[in-house]
Amino acid sequence: MVKDPVCGMELNEAQVKHQLQYMGNSYYFCAPGCKALFEKDPEKYLKPMEGDFMGERKVAIVGAGQVGATFAFALMISGLATNIVLIDQDSERAEGHVMDLNHGLSFVQPSRVYVGDYSDCRDANIVVVAAGAGQKAGETRLDLVRKNTDVFKDIIPRIVRYNPMTLLIVSNPVDVLTYVALKFSEYPMNRIIGSGTVLDTARFRYLLSRHCEVDPRNVHAYIIGEHGDSEVPVWSKVSIGGVSFDQYCSICGKRCPEDVRQATFDQVRNAAYEIIKRKGATNFAIGLALVRIVGSILRDENSVLTVSTLVDSYYDISDVCLSVPVILNRNGISRILKIGLNESEVKKLQASASVLKTVIKTIQI
Repeated sequence: MVKDPVCGMELNEAQVKHQLQYMGNSYYFCAPGCKALFEKDPEKYLKPMEGDFMGERKVAIVGAGQVGATFAFALMISGLATNIVLIDQDSERAEGHVMDLNHGLSFVQPSRVYVGDYSDCRDANIVVVAAGAGQKAGETRLDLVRKNTDVFKDIIPRIVRYNPMTLLIVSNPVDVLTYVALKFSEYPMNRIIGSGTVLDTARFRYLLSRHCEVDPRNVHAYIIGEHGDSEVPVWSKVSIGGVSFDQYCSICGKRCPEDVRQATFDQVRNAAYEIIKRKGATNFAIGLALVRIVGSILRDENSVLTVSTLVDSYYDISDVCLSVPVILNRNGISRILKIGLNESEVKKLQASASVLKTVIKTIQI
């Protein structure tokens, strides 16, 4: 195994398509973008990382709406961050959230919570971008694309000016906006992460656990592809306590025909629409999902999560951001895992990628 010097991803050198020679040494890259960044300034990426990663743990949150504020609350309770800064064009709203959060500091681990501006992204371990228009009842995530692409054209350059380590995108449509953030930031792909289908996967695990009457922590399952209508349930890899789903059905005694599986997946795919119809927004579960993602980075956990990332030659899919299982650690995305999919799942994943590529072609980046 070798490491991409730009993004730090681990690669199998026998399978890498992108490489070059520099000062007598061979360097391997996960994607053309990383190779181009290295060619532009090789010495920048050959210097070792400096600083104590686990000293000051600073998380900046751009966008203090329902999701941003809920995440700030969940993050404060988790004790993961020593510094939490809220950045929002509505400074009074941000100040109100900060006042409310600070009044609870005596109940949690010590941290500093304050209102800031884009300059406070400097030295941030992670900037979570939750800014943009929210999804309304009857509106798909992809309907938001033009409005939020314009928002990102403004805010992403402001953030990267101060060079935070990692950007975590949660605004919708998250896959398209993760791709947009990559283009506007010119960061290597490991440093731009979308929240992707981490929440969809959690919904899938919960519904399966309820049907099978087991703890959701003992259910292993993935939703991959778009965080949206074309997402793909990986039924072939569902397992409960190490037992494949098909085998568990015979142990459990419940019948799980195709219509039951489809109904379960429909609940996963339509969950956001149902919640928005009832209360106007989703915020609690995504706030916890963001804490899980941020924790895997801040604690250097090497966790496997289905975040949205730029893929290259993944089941013949390239140059699009979508969710697949990856290993997350202090460097962001360390490795993309190519899980075995059956023929039907491969076709559905490729179709999901096509949906996203079609949308990307309609916007100017």
